[in-house]
Parts: sequence; C-alpha cells; structure tokens
Amino acid sequence: MSEFESSAPAIVYGENGLVPAIIQDDAQGDVLMLAWMDEEAVRRTLTTGRVTFWSRSRQEYWRKGDTSGHRQYVKSVAMDCDGDTLLVRVTQLGAACHTGTRSCFTDRAIDAVVGDPSLDAPEPTDA
Repeated sequence: MSEFESSAPAIVYGENGLVPAIIQDDAQGDVLMLAWMDEEAVRRTLTTGRVTFWSRSRQEYWRKGDTSGHRQYVKSVAMDCDGDTLLVRVTQLGAACHTGTRSCFTDRAIDAVVGDPSLDAPEPTDA
C-alpha cells in the first residue's frame, strides 16, 4: 500500500468533493494562499512533489507554476484534527498569487479590533 493510499482515506471532502488546502511557505511560515483539491489533486500532490489544485471556476486541474513559472514544491502535507482541511508546506519559487504578489494576502488587510488577552486574565484570589 502506498503512502497516499494509507493516508488519503482519512481526508474528509465536502459535499462538492473538495477540501480546502492552505499553502504555507515552509522556510518563513507565511500563509501564501488557499485553494481547493479533490481526491485526484491530493493524489497528484502527494505523489509528484508539486502542488496540484482543482479550479472551481475552470473545472480543471492546475499545477501551480505551469504557466507562470512560480512553482510550489511540496515539503510536507498535514490535515487538521477533523480531516477536512489540508496544510501544505511548500518551497515557493516566485509569487504565489495570480496578481504577482508573494502571498494572496499581501496588502489586503481588513480593519479589525485587536484583542488583548491580558483583559481576560482571571482575578487573583486570596489564598
């Protein structure tokens, strides 16, 4: 039994047959993008060393970098505790985003109140 066959059945695909894949730079830890994989895209990713996705808009497989040259090489793949999300750590060559930025999240911040965990600290009790 291949490594793919022993790990792939535990992946939980959504009703659309897809699982979200978070792509993270292995060296720097930056989240680069999120895309979707079906079972075949997962198989290709696990067995080729290059990341393959399923394009929901084009209804076809695409391997990152085949047209842009901005390739992603697999360093590791993990699933979350529910098995319904993948984390793919990669060596990224060039931009990860189709807009030409390193990450799909570059310069796209949304204003939000910043939380302060010290505000949730328990009250000291008298011993």
